[in-house]
Amino acid sequence: MESTFSLQHGTGFRALPTTIRPPRKLMSNHRIMRSKHDTKQVSPHRVVIASHLMAETKEKKMTLYNDNWFDRLAIHHLSQSIQLTTGIHNEKDGYESLIEAASAVAMNFDAKDQQQLVIKALKKALPPVISYMIKIIAPPSKVSREFFSLFTTIFFPWLVGHCEVRESEFQGKREKNVVYIPKCRFLEGTNCVGMCTNLCKMPTQKFIQDSFGMPLYMVPNFEDMSCEMIFGQHPPEDDPALKQPCYKKLCIAKQIHGVNC
Repeated sequence: MESTFSLQHGTGFRALPTTIRPPRKLMSNHRIMRSKHDTKQVSPHRVVIASHLMAETKEKKMTLYNDNWFDRLAIHHLSQSIQLTTGIHNEKDGYESLIEAASAVAMNFDAKDQQQLVIKALKKALPPVISYMIKIIAPPSKVSREFFSLFTTIFFPWLVGHCEVRESEFQGKREKNVVYIPKCRFLEGTNCVGMCTNLCKMPTQKFIQDSFGMPLYMVPNFEDMSCEMIFGQHPPEDDPALKQPCYKKLCIAKQIHGVNC
């Protein structure tokens, strides 16, 4: 794999612009409408930087998901929130619609604006009164960290795929504050490093921190597409995940949706 790439991942949390710059020329295909396992506390150095992907990756079949009514409703709600936020609509259905909406963001906005747009879409999807109430009644503690972990595994497999709660060492004690995702549905669906970092990892970390007062560090493994979400741990300023090169020829988002990564 080539080590150079043009998509900006950023170098940690930088101040987001208060206004979103106009999108670049839009692509023609869009219509504009204006637990049981133990792990130690994750170190920033545990992020796996993919130096290469094996040739058989191309031959591997995509994971098949049998979305139930709740999954379909949640997928549609988030997809519509992104589309309403960007003003870029698509006619796809199900998870494909969500991938298309996210790809439109990646195609038409820079890294900073991508993150801000996703945060705005998440705020549209979750009423502020709910996040405010949770922030007040559940300040950071062992109970709240374990609650967030359990809540994620119950209500968000439709977004990230199968996930489970794991333990880690937090301030010298064992807590079930880690969510382990064996293979992220979003990353597998796009195979795009930039979309993982700018449309999932970075905005989710900031949204959870700002909306609920809960530190969150997401640790993607770009070799096997797994991920760990560590509630209660702040992301490092020099995040190794932001140094990951693009998958280049294996990037589904680039091949199908024309994402410039």
